[in-house]
Amino acid sequence: MDQVVGVIGLGIMGGAMARNLKEAGWRVVGYDTDAGRCDALAGAGIDIAADAAAVARAAPLLLCSLPKPAALATTAAAIAASGLPPRTLVETSTFTLEDKQAAEAVLRAAGHTMLDCPLSGTGAQAVTRDIVVYASGEASAIEALGPCFAGFARAAHNLGAFGNGTRMKFVANLLVAIHNLAAAEAMVLAEKAGLDPAQVVGLVASGVGTSRVFELRAPMMAAKHYAPPTMRNAMWSKDLAVIGEFAAALECPVPLFSAVLPLHAATLAAGHGGEDTAAIHAVLARMAGLAEK
Repeated sequence: MDQVVGVIGLGIMGGAMARNLKEAGWRVVGYDTDAGRCDALAGAGIDIAADAAAVARAAPLLLCSLPKPAALATTAAAIAASGLPPRTLVETSTFTLEDKQAAEAVLRAAGHTMLDCPLSGTGAQAVTRDIVVYASGEASAIEALGPCFAGFARAAHNLGAFGNGTRMKFVANLLVAIHNLAAAEAMVLAEKAGLDPAQVVGLVASGVGTSRVFELRAPMMAAKHYAPPTMRNAMWSKDLAVIGEFAAALECPVPLFSAVLPLHAATLAAGHGGEDTAAIHAVLARMAGLAEK
């Protein structure tokens, strides 16, 4: 029997997962509310379903990569109301713990299993399977997912109880936010000092001051070209908000993360919402009086 997996949400991350699983030999059934995304994935050999419930009818294993908590709630309700035998839903989005726990309760009441499995990595990394799964929830279900995870990620880690995946993702993304701003600050300083930005990228990347975020985004900053996005600023706003709420609830000081927020807001206000988060560089460059490309 063919290995069948459903992917609900075919955006940057979901689309990459669907394509990679197809290439790994899985039959992939997908759905997105955006018809253009569905058409693009159909061209890559993905079977497109009419809605989320139809995906669940076709596949006992489901991956979710959704833009908003409301989409997760709607998806969970549709699957719960479908009357289908037990399904396993692997939720990979970055939402609050409360949003994920609410969806898990709805699915569990209907006999289904939901796992909290956010992903560490950018859209560009997802394309090359260079992402990591922070899996949490029922241990036996996570163990059974090894072949699926191997189809779209370079590693998967079991963090234990449901919700720990999201907690780990918040910690990781806090660092991503800080490193992204640090990369922009360094690139602006280098240009103000008269250094060649392209050369700076290579030299920093080969030294102790580098980071994966610098290596991914500094080339875009050097070129002053922030497309195609690996993470859109408009979507990044959601992640920043939930990290801030998480830290505040724990009464944990996050001064460096807090410094990112007004500059991210300025990036959105300057019209970079649809561009990559590397566009925070454009805001710092303008503040420094550098010419735009």
